Amino acid sequence: MTDSHTARTTAPPPPDPLSVLLSALTPVEDKAAAYLGDTYVLECVDQLRRLRIDPAAFASRHSLLLLTPGAIVARAVDPTLKWLSGNGFRVVDAEAVPLNRHLVRALWRYTWHTASPERRRLTDLLAGISEALLLVVTGPDGDLPAPVRLADGSGPGDPTQRRPGQLRYLLGRRRTVLDPVHTPEDPADVVRELAVFFPETRRAEVISRAYTGADSAETARNLADALYARTPCRSFDETVALDRILRDLDRVGAPAPADFDAGSAGARAAMLTRALASGLDIDAWSAIVLGAEVLPMGAEPGPQALRP
Repeated sequence: MTDSHTARTTAPPPPDPLSVLLSALTPVEDKAAAYLGDTYVLECVDQLRRLRIDPAAFASRHSLLLLTPGAIVARAVDPTLKWLSGNGFRVVDAEAVPLNRHLVRALWRYTWHTASPERRRLTDLLAGISEALLLVVTGPDGDLPAPVRLADGSGPGDPTQRRPGQLRYLLGRRRTVLDPVHTPEDPADVVRELAVFFPETRRAEVISRAYTGADSAETARNLADALYARTPCRSFDETVALDRILRDLDRVGAPAPADFDAGSAGARAAMLTRALASGLDIDAWSAIVLGAEVLPMGAEPGPQALRP
């Protein structure tokens, strides 16, 4: 028998609604746990619920595609729009996005610790080359959520693993900082990145356009034309980049050593590292192109990233 002093069993507390939602939005447990305290996720989920929109349904039907400054330099917008249309995606909104070091770090908050200092420096340089072009898209009907389908269709970041039919394959063998596109990996990332890119009022417009059947492909083309007018088309050739940097170093009175071996990747990396660390006035685009080839892009092994 029990008496009044026997401890009573209590029912476990009900699960947190946000925790349940995130478990449905991503299969990555570490990501779901981290996003529980993410300000951007909280803001977007709260707004969707106030608008009486199911966050899980919205994030499963829609995704984002960021065309980076490298894509603008490469004039990659029209091929991307054609690829999207050919693969069943429709652009419902588009915006030119001014990049800066803070937005970059917000966007890649959970993976940026895996980037080398050199990659961070080059990415900050790239942010000054041009605005990016952000596309909001709806996906085709199917078993996979739209962001997963788009991420798979875009192809892997490693150029050697891409295959015909994938967007990154179509746009060329750009790597790391010159990767022309960024896409969310799953619906949880869509919720977060909507709030990273858009303030509340503009985000409400995006959500409304997504549900009213808007078609913004022509808007995207017009924005691309404006970006192209402000951003010269440049070479992605490492040799061209090296020649420009050597001429710039001569111009500023800091020429490469007499024994500089232009055929050595190590010598090119050392020369570029010294120039960037010293703040010398060299062409930013050429530094990015050369650096993408010769500088380390990954940091020393550390904590596991939430996303590849």
